[in-house]
Amino acid sequence: MVFERLTAEESRTRAKAFLEHLRRRRTVRDFSAEAVPLEVVDAAIEAAASAPSGANRQPWKFVVVKDAATRRRIREAAEAEEREFYERRATPEWLEDLAPLGTDWRKPFLETAPYLIAVFRVDYAPALLADGTEHHRKNYYVAESVGIAVGILLCALHTAGLATLTHTPSPMEFLGRILGRPRHERPYVLIPVGYPAPGARVPDIKKKTLDEVREIV
Repeated sequence: MVFERLTAEESRTRAKAFLEHLRRRRTVRDFSAEAVPLEVVDAAIEAAASAPSGANRQPWKFVVVKDAATRRRIREAAEAEEREFYERRATPEWLEDLAPLGTDWRKPFLETAPYLIAVFRVDYAPALLADGTEHHRKNYYVAESVGIAVGILLCALHTAGLATLTHTPSPMEFLGRILGRPRHERPYVLIPVGYPAPGARVPDIKKKTLDEVREIV
């Protein structure tokens, strides 16, 4: 692979263009049911799978859910956990912080969006030894590696003109059960993917400035 060395001016131009592009990305909670080409989603997942990972173990699995009945089951299970969270588990401070976003336990987007991408972290790779016993080959820096991959996935889907939401109901064990995943895969995040519904609105939020998030030492 040949490294592409850019001029300082081209570097600045590309960096600023990328910044402006990502500034237009927003989390959407009101999706259209309009179909999305699967090859677009697949290309974004391939981009995510190019992420760096500990010892290049690539400890991730992306499960694309398009079956309507399965999406309904996921919604029902997620809403049960979310209702428990909003009504019993969440602290008053947490609910206060969520209030400006207008969220509650109802998650219709899990059924409306044409695709859900369930991202699983793979903590180890099972293998059978010659004597018939199971060996667990450990993966390294799994949370960090999968987090980087998810960030790339969100950027790739945004670049393709699609809307996303990062949904993390807690606990998420129901995802493994519904999708029939093996025990060495653990749910990491659930991402609805599609187009925003006509008239969809997003909360008016502000991001921290560069000076608030960066220090030079």
